Amino acid sequence: MTVEIELKFIASAQAAAGLSAQLAAWPHQHTAPQKLTNIYYETADNFLRRHDIGLRIRGCNQQYEMTIKTAGRVVGGVHQRPEYNVAIASPELALAEFPADIWPQGCDIGALQQALQPLFRTDFVRETWLIALGESEIEIGLDQGEVRAGELAEPIGEIELELKQGNTSDLLALAQQLAQHGGLRQGSLSKAARGYHLAQGNAPFALRPLKVLKPAAKSSVEQGMIAALELALSHWQYHEELWLRGNAAARPAVLDAMVLVRQALVIFGGLVPRKASTDLRARLAALEPQLEDHNAEPQSLCYSAEYLQCKLVLTSWLLTGAWRPFIDAKAQAKLDGSFKRFSDVMLGRCAAELKDAFNQPLTDEDYQGQLPRLTRQVAAFMLLSGAYADAESGAYIGAWRELLRAVAERRQGSYENSRKLALSQAPFWLNGAVR
Repeated sequence: MTVEIELKFIASAQAAAGLSAQLAAWPHQHTAPQKLTNIYYETADNFLRRHDIGLRIRGCNQQYEMTIKTAGRVVGGVHQRPEYNVAIASPELALAEFPADIWPQGCDIGALQQALQPLFRTDFVRETWLIALGESEIEIGLDQGEVRAGELAEPIGEIELELKQGNTSDLLALAQQLAQHGGLRQGSLSKAARGYHLAQGNAPFALRPLKVLKPAAKSSVEQGMIAALELALSHWQYHEELWLRGNAAARPAVLDAMVLVRQALVIFGGLVPRKASTDLRARLAALEPQLEDHNAEPQSLCYSAEYLQCKLVLTSWLLTGAWRPFIDAKAQAKLDGSFKRFSDVMLGRCAAELKDAFNQPLTDEDYQGQLPRLTRQVAAFMLLSGAYADAESGAYIGAWRELLRAVAERRQGSYENSRKLALSQAPFWLNGAVR
């Protein structure tokens, strides 16, 4: 078993054509293009998908390999998943060749193999370069072809950076250098995910409402911060994909994700010095006005160097713990403390700020002036309320979100009722009121 760490980019035709020339700047070993065929398997009841398992047989030059990938982590376009590979003599499933302990408890391997059928396939040409950078070896693969399920197909045009050995920081540094040329964007959907979507009929992806962050039980403050930023980045990635697929309503959701990132940095700013996130905050500030433009063209913006570099800085910040060199022992002790207790304190501060801002009737101009503050604090509620059941927090957060919508849509007739309703909600967090 290996843990595959790779960064996926969706590449424009121009970026794909220029890759070889860009890579000439580094010592490398080049492998000529090879045609790869991959058949992905599934049961009628989606047993593998339900257990976050991917199974394929890959063929190249009459040689075959069977691969299983199990549950992992995706941060931005960086995919980290355990991977099991078995060489096989012919393109036929042989599940008994895999370690027995990778399967769900109680799984009957023989019955599973009988139930598996081809679901979709990918056919593409792969060209690779093995790059030496710092202390690492990184394989860059250029894949061009298609993923197909029955009569439905999508093109494949991807550049993948896989860490063969060494440090994730070197992988991300190489990605930043490639990003300077433009024509790339982070890809959160794997080939397999795209194939499953085609096999299910290729229905349009739906907008996802932002949900309250639900951190793991007994999370530390630092773990809560990481979870908050990963939630924001996931929301960003998903809605960026929708925007590029023609759903104009997804653009505001991308903006919402950026607000989440910025507000998370504010929430934890008392523990993580601002200088730890100077570059990230500057890039977000430069990007936001471009996304606020209702006429922004997604193909142009999302494939721009500035856009990708901003997301890579955030991805790197998360994966390498870029804040830690700025943290002293006292701050680290606080970061190791309870996220639940930290959230209760911060919820009280957010509520006090909103009460101060909206404790009296306002003019439309005043409401518009308070809109950024209201947006930030509602985002904070979404990141800090997860220790409580939705039944406890829902009415409180919902009332403030309704006021936010009314102000954003300039529904002046709704301002007063929404303001009074929000202020009337009882705090749900510990120490917010007598419980």
